[in-house]
Amino acid sequence: MNTSRRFGPELRRLRLDARLSLTEFSVALNYDKGHLSKVERGERSASPELARRCDAFLGANGELQRLAVRADTGSAAGESTNSPSLWSVGRRTLLAAGTGSLIDLGLRHSSEASLAAGPLLHSFRAQFDQLRKLGQSTAPKVLLPLLETQTRMVAGLAAEAATRARALLLASRFAVFTGWMAQESGDSRTALVWTGEAVELARAGGDSSLGSYALVRRALVTLYDGDATGTVALARRAQKDGLPPRIRGLAAQREAQGHALVGDESGCLGSLDKARNLLSREDTANSTEPMIGTTHVTDPAAMTTGWCLYDLGRPRAAAEVLDRECHRLPPHALRTRARYGFRRALAHAASGEIEHACSIAGELLGMMPAVPSATVNSDIRRLARELARFRSSKAVCDLQPALARVTARTHD
Repeated sequence: MNTSRRFGPELRRLRLDARLSLTEFSVALNYDKGHLSKVERGERSASPELARRCDAFLGANGELQRLAVRADTGSAAGESTNSPSLWSVGRRTLLAAGTGSLIDLGLRHSSEASLAAGPLLHSFRAQFDQLRKLGQSTAPKVLLPLLETQTRMVAGLAAEAATRARALLLASRFAVFTGWMAQESGDSRTALVWTGEAVELARAGGDSSLGSYALVRRALVTLYDGDATGTVALARRAQKDGLPPRIRGLAAQREAQGHALVGDESGCLGSLDKARNLLSREDTANSTEPMIGTTHVTDPAAMTTGWCLYDLGRPRAAAEVLDRECHRLPPHALRTRARYGFRRALAHAASGEIEHACSIAGELLGMMPAVPSATVNSDIRRLARELARFRSSKAVCDLQPALARVTARTHD
């Protein structure tokens, strides 16, 4: 019996155990009764969104989601997250691409690097903050060439002994950000390569902890690939005792997102509590290094809670949290506003608040030409599928042209 046929009878069994008629169930989930009937009979497959909602509403502890995931991924679900390892070939890939080894390049041209290395390093530190801010309102492909050049130039300052450690550490932060922009441009392979370079630069500069943050970055790639098991495994490896509280807190958040993907509410909420505790202990006031992770979200643990509640099939609770946290985002942070804003629109749409969801999405769609994002695109496509169930709604009809333009670009 295939997985869709196993999902349907299990859904029906759980619904009947809860003493719900199909009509009552469809109203509670804000789904068409006829569609649910076909799903129960195995005539239609359940989308991941529907599986999440059914799982949360019926208290299935992730079993319905696991059945749906097996149908989508088949044998791929069992593949190891370590094969083929982009991580191990990062340096070779960079050399093949002609960008060169950052550390090797940094140790050349010592005579040029030794001139005014200190003032230059201070200037590059200020430029990093500006580029990070620019990343909130600029297309990643526009920034990437500049970021790659700046990373190599900062690494070049390591030739001067007095500034070697500081230069390598700053270059490692440039490399991390370069990797993030590569992922936003849709190139996960290059993102991992640059993250690997960041680890080498930081280690050469005396900071071995960035290697653990690299695991958090890798876990973001697996998260967007829908690999919950890989995401949790990578995030757990970045929570060893002795690491800085911020890295461990960000890792705990990523673990929570992995648990949420498979409907493990207990594991998700436990990880969120851990993240909240760790991030409240961080002391960045006296740090001279750029902050690791987001700088625009006031309360990362709270925002991640809203994100996870949607994946756990609790859209109303997700909408409430995301409404509050999204209103705290700075106006200039277009990329961050889009990332969490579309998740907020999804939560409202899944709660049956179609007009409000369309209102939120309409504002965000206008930003996307300025800040295209491969990661945000996944939620935009999910929103399009969600709203397609309400084609008769005037708000959906009005939004459709703008939504179609953006979703068409996501497939280019």
